[in-house]
Amino acid sequence: PGIEDTAQESGNPVVVTGTLRREEGGWSRFAQSLAQLWAHGVPADWSTLLPTGRRVDLPTYAFQHKRYWPSGVFFGGDASGLGLDAADHPLLGAAMALPDSDGFLFSGRLSLATHPWLADHSVLDTVLLPGTGLVELAIRAGDQVGCDLLEELTLEAPLIIPATGGLQLRVTVAESDADGRRELAVYSRAEEAPADQQWTRHATGVLAPGAEPVAFGEESWPPLGAEPVSVTGVYDEFAAVGMTYGPVFQGLGAAWRRGEEVFAEVALPEDMAADAAKFGLHPALLDSALHAIGLHPATEAGGQAQLPFAWNTVRLHAVGAAALRVKLSPAGGGFSVVVADGTGTVVASVDSLVTRPVTAGQLNEGTGTDALFTVEWSELPLRSEPVAGSWAVLGEDVGLAAVLGASGADVLSELVEVPEQVVLAVPRTDGALAVPAAVRATVGRVLESVQSWLADERCTRSKLVIATRGAVSVAGEPLDAVGGAVWGLLRSAQSENPDQFVLLDLDEQQSSVEVIAAAVASGEPQVAIRDGVVSVPRLARSVPSD
Repeated sequence: PGIEDTAQESGNPVVVTGTLRREEGGWSRFAQSLAQLWAHGVPADWSTLLPTGRRVDLPTYAFQHKRYWPSGVFFGGDASGLGLDAADHPLLGAAMALPDSDGFLFSGRLSLATHPWLADHSVLDTVLLPGTGLVELAIRAGDQVGCDLLEELTLEAPLIIPATGGLQLRVTVAESDADGRRELAVYSRAEEAPADQQWTRHATGVLAPGAEPVAFGEESWPPLGAEPVSVTGVYDEFAAVGMTYGPVFQGLGAAWRRGEEVFAEVALPEDMAADAAKFGLHPALLDSALHAIGLHPATEAGGQAQLPFAWNTVRLHAVGAAALRVKLSPAGGGFSVVVADGTGTVVASVDSLVTRPVTAGQLNEGTGTDALFTVEWSELPLRSEPVAGSWAVLGEDVGLAAVLGASGADVLSELVEVPEQVVLAVPRTDGALAVPAAVRATVGRVLESVQSWLADERCTRSKLVIATRGAVSVAGEPLDAVGGAVWGLLRSAQSENPDQFVLLDLDEQQSSVEVIAAAVASGEPQVAIRDGVVSVPRLARSVPSD
């Protein structure tokens, strides 16, 4: 104690001596003392303590951060270990030659974790694989089978990237015809989807050999006679109609117009430029080139989000570009697109690209996800065994007492002894009462009956069958408000008291009453009977319409 003060007051060298004891943490205390002296301005003569040591410079930064988890594209291992060929593409993991034809199959996986740059392409608050990504997949498939021309590619459904999890991706290439042309299709499915879930087809097209070279057609840049067009605020205008682009897709840097032609310069951000060599033509770069369509006089006042719909005659002449010169011209109800590098050498060309407006509702349709289910009523075959056991019928007379009695069942009119099955019939909505009042009155009475049933120890081995009319819609028939409310109440009671209640919904047909006993004997907790046919609710995947 006091060493620091002594050093400051004297200004002379200080010699620290003492005995180090390992069990008392001596080295640690010695190091602390030296650190305190140095912090108070006392230089340390390390040559005395470490005569063979050497000085090294400290780093100019506090810490060197290194991510543990890989970022960017993740290929997930060596495809050859699975008996497959590596696809060598950021969007595809494996390629497979089909053994019974000269067709090909490609597989991959897409997610925001492995392809974070996709999050920068959002349409109406939905992250999509851009149409240029589907073109890139088609071109890669064409390279595999010797087809350098994408004759056509038509988009059928948006490929939506989920916020969490991933998508299984498949690209199929059919066997070639007599002219060497091949049909192509792109599919996806959620990676956690069950094996029997259908795949969503996003695009179909045709590949062919024999792509012809295309000239850019502009000897100077900017082109002669072209007038500059401001691109300031262009991405704010896109966002106003639902096309939200992040930094990776905000590649439009400059633009010009000459009559019906639009010219532009686009580039990938510096941190993405190295990835360009992994693609034929990076989808974000080609998508940025298409943003110049929004500067054409015919589309400036569109005011609605547009997506590529049909591509015709697409050629890739050079790979790995990170910056492009763009030339757009009206063609075939859409635009022709020619892109070149900084020297004017053509990189890719599209004879005709047609876009179509898109709405949020269209994006919600045909996603191919397995997140939505619907209730379907499925017919339940009944056993033809005779009715057995004891019954009691309470409430409204639905004609069941006579049917059961004729079949030989023991029907009770009072609950002196609780039988195996007790039917409580619920009347339809009383026309004399307003619907809200009728619902409150009926649901209140049913609730009292259910509470009394559960409180009575005699009922623990019996079932209470609540019979309604028109409470559920099996085939689109109108619903009864009272019956529907009773079903809502009893579904909750069923979940809390298994095997205590049966929900039974009837129509007005006598044939339906005649099969009530068999329907209850099936053991189903909820049944509907229409014209003598028993149906039960089942969950089914919601299949969107075309």
